[in-house]
Amino acid sequence: MTKAQQTQQMKTGNGFIAALDQSGGSTPKALALYGVGEDAYSNDAEMFDLIHQMRARIASAPAFTGGKVLGAILFERTMDGEIDGLPTATYLWEKRGVVPFLKIDKGLDDARDDVRPLKPMPDLDALLARAVAAGIFGTKMRSVIDGANSAGIKTVVAQQFDVAAQILGHGLIPIVEPEVTITIADKAEAEAMLLAELTAHLDAMPADQQVILKLTLPEVDNLYAPLVNHRAVMRVVALSGGYSRSEANARLSRNTGVIASFSRALTEGLSAQQSDDDFNTTIAATIDEIYAASVAG
Repeated sequence: MTKAQQTQQMKTGNGFIAALDQSGGSTPKALALYGVGEDAYSNDAEMFDLIHQMRARIASAPAFTGGKVLGAILFERTMDGEIDGLPTATYLWEKRGVVPFLKIDKGLDDARDDVRPLKPMPDLDALLARAVAAGIFGTKMRSVIDGANSAGIKTVVAQQFDVAAQILGHGLIPIVEPEVTITIADKAEAEAMLLAELTAHLDAMPADQQVILKLTLPEVDNLYAPLVNHRAVMRVVALSGGYSRSEANARLSRNTGVIASFSRALTEGLSAQQSDDDFNTTIAATIDEIYAASVAG
């Protein structure tokens, strides 16, 4: 029943997806914002131990449950770790009622045609098999759109759906994430192009398959409404993309049927120096805010 329960939660549940998947490049910044400087670790192993402690502290906070947090995206090392003596994915689902996802991409390839595609993932099938064995429900992969360039956007979306087909072949649900950079001058134009490309690929998907879309909050409210209701879309979720939490929540609340999948906006205001009471109070307030914006539409 687990897979059916998780699918139902992701399709119809009220709440949002927590993104706890900072990777090697973004971990030092995430730790610094959390109050842990680079002098606190001397190698990658120690750095990742510290970020795992932060993620475990978030995941075990009293407010971090499936009542408002539908799912959580994990970094590979987090999946391989434990919380309270249980494998992370097992802990999330069995103890917190939160559906576990895994970030699978290896970062961004070199820029071309105003986009940064996914780096090659030659070992993806092996990673997906490990994810299935670990009890992971779905995956996430991020590429970036830096301009309203039709050729580039076509490339990025086609690559995302090619990899999504591979993921679906393992029985996992892919989160397709072609992020549009929030600071570009032609953001609205890029989003219109992205909508057209996504629609074409979704229309071509087999009738029995679905993906989750993770998209930048658009300049035109409800631009992605046709995708929210598309037969091939399990859910549309929004990334915070560098907006402050208040700005991200305000934009999110104006997009009907879209829920949050925030990373930096989720951890904003948390600190390693906080007492457990202060930490738990802060994360609870954050979860309430993001939940409210997610269900506002």
